[in-house]
This record gives sequence, C-alpha cells and structure tokens, in this order.
Amino acid sequence: MKNQTYRMTMLFDFYGELLTDRQKEFFDLYYNEDLSLAEIAENAGISRQGVRDVIVRAEAVMQEVEDKTGIIRRFEAQRPHLDAIEAAAEQIRTINYRQYEDSRLTELADRITAETSALKD
Repeated sequence: MKNQTYRMTMLFDFYGELLTDRQKEFFDLYYNEDLSLAEIAENAGISRQGVRDVIVRAEAVMQEVEDKTGIIRRFEAQRPHLDAIEAAAEQIRTINYRQYEDSRLTELADRITAETSALKD
C-alpha cells in the first residue's frame, strides 16, 4: 500500500489539476490525510462505495494521462519511430479533447508533432 500511496501522490502532483473538485477532495483525504473510505463517506454524507467510485475514477484519469505521456517519452528516446510518436501525440489530442480540455496536453501534442515533422524533413 505504501508504494501505491507514493505513486498516486506523485501522479496527483503532476495531473491533479485534471480532476474535478470532488475527486481532488476525496483523493486528498484518502491518500494525504489518510482517512478511511468510511470516514470520508460519513463526512461527505454519501456511501462508502460512492467515495470509492470517485477515488477510483480520479486514479484512472491520472493513470490514463500518465500512460499516454509515458508512451511519448519512450518513443522520443527512439527517434526512428516517428510515425509511432505522431500516433501517440494524436491519442493525447483525442483524449484531451474528449475529457480534459487541458491546454498543456494540447501544447505537448503540438510540440511533439512539430518536432517529428522537422525530423522527417
């Protein structure tokens, strides 16, 4: 559990701004304040399963973005795979458009596309 807490806290530091206010609140109480699901549920006036659902969704949002940016980092290290880099950038654009509307993700995808285009020329 300690490694999971550390990893999720690190992801929260990077991608926490992509979460809803409620996801942030429950995530912070669960991981940083070390409250149980039952304690959070009692304070929030909802079921324990409801709290768990919010936290699980927050974790999934951060993990999805981490997975996509991780793909790009791996491929950036291997310049010969330019088509795969561009495909990963397009995936980030699509996910960003569908769910997050975060300008930093758009800028990252645009920068990667521009860099790969320059390398192809």
